[in-house]
Amino acid sequence: MILTETIYQTAVELHRQAAIKIPDDARRAVERIHEREMHDLSKYVLGQIIDNYQIAVEEQRPMCADTGLPRFFVKMGNEAQIEGGMVALERALRQATADATEAIPLRPNRVHPLTRKDLNNNVGVHAPDVDYSFEPDGEWLDLTVVHKGGLFGGDYRMLFPADGILGIQRFFLDSISEFFRRGMSCQPLVVGIGIGGSKDTCVRLAKAAACLRLVGHDNPDPEIAKLEHELLELGNSTGFGAMGLPGDSAIMDVHIEIAYTHTGGMPVAIQHFCFAHRRMTARISRDNQVEYREDPQWFTPYYCREEVE
Repeated sequence: MILTETIYQTAVELHRQAAIKIPDDARRAVERIHEREMHDLSKYVLGQIIDNYQIAVEEQRPMCADTGLPRFFVKMGNEAQIEGGMVALERALRQATADATEAIPLRPNRVHPLTRKDLNNNVGVHAPDVDYSFEPDGEWLDLTVVHKGGLFGGDYRMLFPADGILGIQRFFLDSISEFFRRGMSCQPLVVGIGIGGSKDTCVRLAKAAACLRLVGHDNPDPEIAKLEHELLELGNSTGFGAMGLPGDSAIMDVHIEIAYTHTGGMPVAIQHFCFAHRRMTARISRDNQVEYREDPQWFTPYYCREEVE
């Protein structure tokens, strides 16, 4: 049985690691962008970002003063047993978030939307967010922490089937130009795109695509992967660089995830995940052993299943 104390301790440590160390896939992508950047000011900013990555690890403190909105992605094997059940799991995640906010520290960003009441612990109504998915057979629990900015870089548009790929490209360019020209989504970044589903599904997929896939990993569907590469090339041909400055490579990667949708529409959502690319995953086994890793392994074949089983 997986103990709630193990869940709590693991969640606190995930917050710490996510806030401090950028995953290797994102760090290497920024280093590659820095090497090929031809604009002096963007190249300088990219160099400072890379230096900041290293300083954060050396000094064991968050690599960005704005530690975003902490959220969890929970993937469970179907046979996993949790002490106290799902309510105990969520209580452990909330307590871990509050305690990590004070101990690391994380900036207490969560406030009441109207009164601006701040409990100073990143916990509140529907906070932290917790998304779930499940896998057959396993007796393990995967916890992924993401610290994602919550202000800019999110967009949605209802397109129609006749808009096709050109419509997606136009929305993509409209969206990145709106945010990039004002430096409002902290480039270089990953653009996550959700296509299909209902509006809520579409936006959720865009966020997961941005945050939970490794930089450089294509969608397994060849047609979707082709569109990812086309949009990446298109986005990096616009003249934007680091933090809205002139440059060659504002985008590390484009990740697309899809859901079957209404026959009359093609909803599209876009989410940005900035160079403060904060995520970390741990697997807790049935004997309460914990293994940390940087790949969330969220988009499994079962999660993306198409046919009736």
